[in-house]
Amino acid sequence: MPAELTGKAVAMTESAAQPGEPVLIARGLSKDYVMGEVVVHALSSVDLDIYRGELVVLLGPSGSGKSTLLNILGGLDTPSRGTAYWRDHDLSRAGEAALTRYRRDHVGFVFQFYNLIPSLTVRENVTLVTEIARNPMRPEEALDWVGLTARLDHFPSQLSGGEQQRVAIARAIVKRPELLLCDEPTGALDHETGRLVLDAIVRVNAELGTTTVVITHNVVIGRMADRVLHLMDGRIVKAERNTAKATPAELAW
Repeated sequence: MPAELTGKAVAMTESAAQPGEPVLIARGLSKDYVMGEVVVHALSSVDLDIYRGELVVLLGPSGSGKSTLLNILGGLDTPSRGTAYWRDHDLSRAGEAALTRYRRDHVGFVFQFYNLIPSLTVRENVTLVTEIARNPMRPEEALDWVGLTARLDHFPSQLSGGEQQRVAIARAIVKRPELLLCDEPTGALDHETGRLVLDAIVRVNAELGTTTVVITHNVVIGRMADRVLHLMDGRIVKAERNTAKATPAELAW
């Protein structure tokens, strides 16, 4: 890790000791979008440390900068200013080829909409990812992790929304990513179905040790995280640590 980034981030001032060294580090991270004559400051000088094996929830209303921050941490976008590191990899100055390798080798993504290929079975949708991964699981193993061994040969149209989202989680974890990034994974689901999806995410984090970041506008979901980072107007305005995490079954919204 670069020596100049080992100091504690301004936003991470809670008193609880952090578990080891951070794997994701951002300092002064800013992102501007130019829309005609208007400049939109999506992120403004964000300082951030995320530690190996943590489950972190980024909480905030629409337009607070959550997705922009997640996209930069996942190598889908680059900042206008500041630095972002994955371990010793500088994501803020990496070219497209390096970012592609980072996404392929280290990151699994889960989005609000499942983006499954309708003409492929559940097993085939997950198998596609194994063709580009260095050390993948068997597709059947990944689907077992999310409780879908009985649905291997079904097509997406034969699944509920929650089942499709769990297929998307299996597709994300089949390559054994070190980092799982989830963008509103329950946003299109009802409460009971959403809890099943959160169960899968929590299990992957706890049992595979995958560093996990979930963004949501739902305050209740923050109760299952190790830490909750509150975003507003492109800044982290508050950081909280949960001393007693809730299980997804205990969440009600």
